[in-house]
Amino acid sequence: MRERHAVGAGCALLVLAAVALTGCQSGGEGGAEEGDRLAESAASAEVRPSGYGAVFLGVDECSSFGTTSFTEVPCSGERAAARVVARFDGRVGDGPPCPGTTDFVLHISAQAPASDEDGDGAVPQGYACMRNLSPPHPGDPGGGGGPRTIVGDCVYGSGRGQVRETACDGKGEKKPEYKVVKAVTARADCPASTALYVQLGGEKVGCARRV
Repeated sequence: MRERHAVGAGCALLVLAAVALTGCQSGGEGGAEEGDRLAESAASAEVRPSGYGAVFLGVDECSSFGTTSFTEVPCSGERAAARVVARFDGRVGDGPPCPGTTDFVLHISAQAPASDEDGDGAVPQGYACMRNLSPPHPGDPGGGGGPRTIVGDCVYGSGRGQVRETACDGKGEKKPEYKVVKAVTARADCPASTALYVQLGGEKVGCARRV
């Protein structure tokens, strides 16, 4: 059976708007400087279809888990490690965001029927939002990972006006410096204690305070 390939990334690229970072402010009114959060893990992974559903890695289906290989498996099986909580066609940057508590994202490459030797049809390019079946859950608020920054997450300044996510319990590689405590549509709606503004995706802005 011909294999279908995908890129498994523990976290996706997010763009954050950072302000009030010592030495990281730009000129102009407000002194805000755009930063980014990059927390990508495993470089690549491999996904093989196994016929456990009409849609390859459809919602509520499960995959095995490893550092280099992900395979669709029955959710009741011993090898099941993560469940699909959302599934979209196309590229991550062009489609809807994964749910906030997604632990990692699988990027699935397109496969045409001509190369489909097991007869289960074409698989379009897409991505699956995955949630581990058991802890740890890096996508949970304060977990220090996941493809999105959400209320309850912590970040630290990584230099040049950039911030990255880290675990709020201090057990991560970097200690937390700010915690996102509220999501608003305009910075003016953030509480007075806000020391950092984080772009959460779409029109939402995260209000972060020092910890």
